[in-house]
Amino acid sequence: MTAPVFVVDDFRTGDGGRFVLDGPEGRHAVSVKRLRSGEEIVLTDGAGRWAEAEVIGTEGKDRLIVRLHEVSEEPAESPRITVVQALPKGDRGELAVETMTETGVDAIVPWAASRCITQWKGERGLKALAKWRATAREAGKQSRRVRFPEVADAATTKQVAALLAKADFAAVLHEDRAWGSEALATAELPAAGEIVLVVGPEGGVSPDELALFADSGARAYRLGRSVLRTSTAGTAATALLLGRTGRWA
Repeated sequence: MTAPVFVVDDFRTGDGGRFVLDGPEGRHAVSVKRLRSGEEIVLTDGAGRWAEAEVIGTEGKDRLIVRLHEVSEEPAESPRITVVQALPKGDRGELAVETMTETGVDAIVPWAASRCITQWKGERGLKALAKWRATAREAGKQSRRVRFPEVADAATTKQVAALLAKADFAAVLHEDRAWGSEALATAELPAAGEIVLVVGPEGGVSPDELALFADSGARAYRLGRSVLRTSTAGTAATALLLGRTGRWA
């Protein structure tokens, strides 16, 4: 099994590369994972910087003492994949974030589409966004990533259109062939730059939204014969794109 990942703010060490992992991460390492001397872990800031470390002891229930090895930096992947995710019902939003993170998406943009049943407003919206970001962090650790996906603030339809206009490949998942949707599996993809993919809500992307996105340079694409839930479509599409761009090679 690969070494577990823990998140740190910095990599400053003491004598001999001694580093103390404390706080919630240290408590999880000592009291939940029950790590012992000689075991290996990975520390990361979640933004690409990371280092392997060897456990040399513990202090109490929330301090893991390790010997830190060389700090490295993982470059950002290319092409970068951003998924604009319409707000699903219930906890399906966290499910979408979790599985997209595990798959390898680079950024997630929550989108308040016109047909979304769920609406993020006021304190409720802030709490929901915080859940998405916490989910991305935990899923990043679980999947042994050292560069976690960015979860942006909730975007309006106009903001999504602006994002699509700047992309090197802009796609809206849409199952209706009447809108001229093509197969994503055969689309011509860029070798670098930015891919932006829009996943609509349970009720689908509205005609007005499709028209606006088309004016911004996006095209409609379908995944296959079956229609996926909004909470799983982004993950399936991300996997397809990772394979076709060579990032999974």
